[in-house]
Amino acid sequence: MYSTAEFRKGLKIELDGIPYVIVDFQHVKPGKGGAFVRTKIKSLLTGRVLDQTFRSGERLKRPDLLEREMQFLYRDGDSYCLMDNDTYEQIMLTGEQVGEPRLFLTENLNLKVLFFNQQPVAVELPNFVELAVVQTEPGVKGDTASGGSKPATLESGALIQVPLFINVGDRVKVDTRSGIYIERLK
Repeated sequence: MYSTAEFRKGLKIELDGIPYVIVDFQHVKPGKGGAFVRTKIKSLLTGRVLDQTFRSGERLKRPDLLEREMQFLYRDGDSYCLMDNDTYEQIMLTGEQVGEPRLFLTENLNLKVLFFNQQPVAVELPNFVELAVVQTEPGVKGDTASGGSKPATLESGALIQVPLFINVGDRVKVDTRSGIYIERLK
């Protein structure tokens, strides 16, 4: 059981038999009346975001989620094939089930898949991935790290902003949580 004092972004809770992840929260102490916590929670089953208010000190169930280490094998149209690293069992997920992480998926990438009642409900990528730039405007001599940015398409198909000195073929480190360029790799 979780208390409202333990709330943080990314915490997974169960409400009315449905698993949710806390997207945002705010502790509120009004001038009169009891304190409460205002939250935005996202359903792991449907992806719907709800505004929910909890009384301070209220306790919520921990969802019965099973986390499995899996490897992304390939994409077939709008289906994504993943393989369990322990049992070698393969599952197919739709693009909707994979969600936002599909922008940074490359073959053989290890990731975590959350299961609720034996059904996959969420895919979690590592915080950082290394990807090659496949399309961008050419860099010009004299362009520096501090002088602006340009769009670049990565091998996974994601479009991000990179510094002007990045060229096609360069490998870059990207934060998968925000989609922001971190650094060029050697």
